Amino acid sequence: MLLGDPAARSKGHGRKGRSVDGGAGSFSSKTSNGCLGTSPHLQARGRKGGNLRREQGAGESMFIGIDVSKTKLDVAVRPSGERWSVSNEEKGVSQLCQRLQSLSPQMVVLEATGGLELPVASALAVTKLPVAVVNPRQVRHFAKALNRLAKTDAIDADVIAQFAEAVKPELRPIADADMQRFSELLTRRRQLVEMLVSEKNRLAVATTKPVKQRISYHLHFLKEELKSLDQELEKEIRASPLWREKDDLLQSVPGVGPVVSRVLIGELPELGSLTGKEIAALVGVAPFNHDSGKLRGQRHIFGGRAYVRTTLYMAAVCGTRWNPVLKRFYAKLLAAGKPAAVALTACIRKLLVILNAMVRDQRPWAPEVA
Repeated sequence: MLLGDPAARSKGHGRKGRSVDGGAGSFSSKTSNGCLGTSPHLQARGRKGGNLRREQGAGESMFIGIDVSKTKLDVAVRPSGERWSVSNEEKGVSQLCQRLQSLSPQMVVLEATGGLELPVASALAVTKLPVAVVNPRQVRHFAKALNRLAKTDAIDADVIAQFAEAVKPELRPIADADMQRFSELLTRRRQLVEMLVSEKNRLAVATTKPVKQRISYHLHFLKEELKSLDQELEKEIRASPLWREKDDLLQSVPGVGPVVSRVLIGELPELGSLTGKEIAALVGVAPFNHDSGKLRGQRHIFGGRAYVRTTLYMAAVCGTRWNPVLKRFYAKLLAAGKPAAVALTACIRKLLVILNAMVRDQRPWAPEVA
């Protein structure tokens, strides 16, 4: 039947006055982005579309996305689309926890924002809500895939909720107060080391005596502060039987000293609970493929925890000289024609896998087994 047929038009008008040749009357089985699905007109307009949306959302699990800033928390709920915000202070966080408890969501997701997310995540974990703190780079790439190029706090919260609904990131336990304190002390130590390097570089190029004296005075202060901080970190480890046992295990390996051990305890709590491949990928020393068709590209490491990787690099450099297992492994790779950087990266990965197995099995260093 032709669309211009009068009979067709009169037949179309018989259905509550809606004409077949009207723009909103006819719809395709494809959505506006070319994918199969419900008509965008049916989704957006009329009582019938609204009922359909409620039916589709009925009984589904809720996913919460929270965008954290210094002054407020923007919250988005999927699939209902509900949004609200609260102040990022103790009262606002308490109100947020009570409201989310009443919703009983399947997952609450926040981005890692340099520590601003920790009080909120800890409060949610205390109330037994399932919390996941994710890498903001993943969420941003997800937003680009959705063609969500605009960026506001409310939009970010909505994208995080969509990310939670689509990806369902793995839930991991939130660090307790002791671990958070230890991690902050490690962060402060790293900052002191960076300041020491900067001041030493400035002293090398300073030409006037007053400036050299001031830099030298600051260097002396930083060294004393670093020494005091190392003593406090050691005291924290010795005060915990679990940490003390892990520290003794790690330092039994040639090449692993107090600094490496403390970083692994504070920045890699998953050590011993994952497989060798998983822990290598988490730190960022697992080689990733770069193949397409007949092309076999060079493998590269990517992502991971940079500070842990940097610390393990120094341990591997030391281990290639003093650790018999790493020394043989490094020499074997060089003899096979591997570049030194590639061989050293492989040594980092081997050392990490060994440490992971030792902590998992609670067995000290045994070179004949490794």
